[in-house]
Amino acid sequence: MSALKWQGWAVGLTVLAGLLVFAPLGLYVWASGEPGAAPPRPALEDVRVTGCRIDPGSRRVVATVEVSGRPEGMGAYVVTVEFREKAEQDPAAGRSPQALVRLPNVAPGAREHAEALGPIWPASTVPWCGVAAAEFTTAK
Repeated sequence: MSALKWQGWAVGLTVLAGLLVFAPLGLYVWASGEPGAAPPRPALEDVRVTGCRIDPGSRRVVATVEVSGRPEGMGAYVVTVEFREKAEQDPAAGRSPQALVRLPNVAPGAREHAEALGPIWPASTVPWCGVAAAEFTTAK
């Protein structure tokens, strides 16, 4: 056999091997149909701090939290609010004080408010309040 004939056989076998490998993959992608529903967005996107003040009587920090209800349905939020002196986290300062706020029965599209009570704050500094974490659970 000539070298040209061997090259033809090699090309043919390579094409056949490629079909055997990639045809099942193509069929799998084709059979899977349309993509599924998008995963739900993080609960952190539904929550924000709208106010941060020091209570004059107790000198404790009070953060006002606002939650926007999800279109998926009624549910509850648990929000972790963090209290610091600056918006930027200082790695040398260690862990900042935190407080939990629970907002039950938030209806779809509704805006609910709650207050998080923080630590006693020194008189010479201005507090910063922010959302550290948030979780959403659907009502059953």
